[in-house]
Amino acid sequence: MTLWIDIGALADIPPQGARVVRTAQGCVAVFRTAEDQVFAIDDACPHKGGPLSEGIVHGNAVTCPLHAWVFSLETGMAQGVDEGAVQSYPARVEAGRILLDATRLARRSAA
Repeated sequence: MTLWIDIGALADIPPQGARVVRTAQGCVAVFRTAEDQVFAIDDACPHKGGPLSEGIVHGNAVTCPLHAWVFSLETGMAQGVDEGAVQSYPARVEAGRILLDATRLARRSAA
């Protein structure tokens, strides 16, 4: 059974913006697309640790603000590079509230 936690209102994140959720194992970036889809991935780029939450959201991807690596918000996979990925986490919107899968967040490794 999945345990969902409410992390805030969808309206708290501007379209094509992000917010950071701090966990005991590190930070997760929660993104809102222009179409109001919500995605959650690790906040640190595996290349140089750039804060993905400060990157540019375009479509269902985010560009790292430090070195322009592009990550799929759906899968966490880097695009156009041989290696690179961040963990993605299930997220959904229900009654205008953003919910994250608490079970998956608890199982993540230390950042």
